[in-house]
Amino acid sequence: MNKYVKQFMLIALCLLFGTGAAFAEKIVIKGSTTVLPIAQATLEAYMKANPGVNISLSGGGSGDGIKALIDKSTDIANSSREIKANEVALAKSKGVNPVTTVVAIDGIVPIVHPNNKVKNLSIDQLSQIYQGKITNWKEVGGDDLQIVVVSRDSSSGTFEAWAEMVLNKAKVTPRAQMQASSGAIVQAVSKNKYAIGYIGLGYVNKSIKALTVNGIQASAKTAISKEYPIARNLYMYTNGQPAGEVAKFIKFVLSPAGQKLVAKEGFVPLPMAKETSKKGKK
Repeated sequence: MNKYVKQFMLIALCLLFGTGAAFAEKIVIKGSTTVLPIAQATLEAYMKANPGVNISLSGGGSGDGIKALIDKSTDIANSSREIKANEVALAKSKGVNPVTTVVAIDGIVPIVHPNNKVKNLSIDQLSQIYQGKITNWKEVGGDDLQIVVVSRDSSSGTFEAWAEMVLNKAKVTPRAQMQASSGAIVQAVSKNKYAIGYIGLGYVNKSIKALTVNGIQASAKTAISKEYPIARNLYMYTNGQPAGEVAKFIKFVLSPAGQKLVAKEGFVPLPMAKETSKKGKK
């Protein structure tokens, strides 16, 4: 009889744990590699505080995240650019209603190898470099070295923001080395004394040198004030107003605790922006 009791208890435990797993809350997040560190830091903190929630995260670029939202294969699409009108139209044709949540502010920073003596470039100089019209560092005050242009690929929101704010939608030189992530840009530039790239503020580290643009250094203050000329918002998109666990997670990202993690990752938290705007109105 004891044998049957043990078997019954084992089956009951399996059913109990199996049912718990089946009803565990799961959130899928895909998209921008710029927003990736923010999402990673906040989801780790959120899952630690909510052990019954499982959040999966992958990069690939803003375009991929928005495509996944339209295809209904993600709950949240991270993006470093605004969703386009044609993407909204496609989404609505498939019964998806993209809703925007701004989660942070960012500056796109041009970077070079630490040994490069160039410290500042104007928007026009950056534009000409990325179009392939300026090809030697000596043309912008550097050494007599050929410039190796490193760029994000076309699925990237950072690529599109750079194309709009720096290139004025002109085409990037076909000689550019296209990279799939911000981390790959940092790695490529840190190992090549000829190279120039661009990354989100949160990716700046000691392995590369950040340049000023038009004499302005990218910082929380200059990004909020828009004094820094290549500043933008960072987004999380959902299908309709976020609900359930997704709403709770986004609420955490926007909370003081979540925005503290945004700042820790090197990006600009929203409370600072709100505080600055209030001061400006006085």
